[in-house]
Amino acid sequence: MDRKLDHESIVPLYHQLKELLRETIEKGVSKPGDKIPSEKDICAQFNISRSTAKKAIEDLVQEGVLNRIQGKGTFIAKPKLEQSLSGFYSFSKVMQEKGLNPRDIILDMKIVEATPKVTRKLKLKPDEEVIELKRLRCANNEPIIFETSYIPEKIVPKISPESILENSLYDVMFKEFGIIVAKAKEVFEPILIQEYERKYLEVKEGYPALLLERIAYDTYENPVEYCHSIVRGDRCRFYTELI
Repeated sequence: MDRKLDHESIVPLYHQLKELLRETIEKGVSKPGDKIPSEKDICAQFNISRSTAKKAIEDLVQEGVLNRIQGKGTFIAKPKLEQSLSGFYSFSKVMQEKGLNPRDIILDMKIVEATPKVTRKLKLKPDEEVIELKRLRCANNEPIIFETSYIPEKIVPKISPESILENSLYDVMFKEFGIIVAKAKEVFEPILIQEYERKYLEVKEGYPALLLERIAYDTYENPVEYCHSIVRGDRCRFYTELI
């Protein structure tokens, strides 16, 4: 980082430093896994206060550009996994296309009475039961998504965890129960990870994330799955193409 900060500029010093660090990473001068200089060294190099350096680094950590490991220092994070929203996608297939090894861990799978929200989303009758499937979706053994799916029990009786581990959920629904998932509606919103999800996604509470809610429909417009996913904001981002 040979450039200097402009102490006379109206742009805050922390923001100048933040963009300088980002530019250095984007140019490939530093690579994922490399350790950045300590706050003390950065302060000495740019003649700034400790609070200024800390603010710039914390902002980049929150954005997923840097990764802070307690007791070891701050490192350049892995690039985010991109996913198009232009059509149906399979987590496993997307990871394989990126050269990563996908792995699902079934945390829990049971029959439960649908909550009022799930009943409404799946257009069920009161007191109907659903399959509640909780999965941790990983890439190269790194947890990426904490996912909870709800499927009407009446349309997938005796569905087994083994089948879901061997195939995608939608493939199992088609092959074993003749259900074709024809379309889905997804809603995204930014959230902060809570204590419950933190332990599975292996990040700190309050870490930025995306909440993804999906309702999948069959060819007759019947809702066949309601899915609630917590996606790590430091590892994933979604995009769409406008034509």
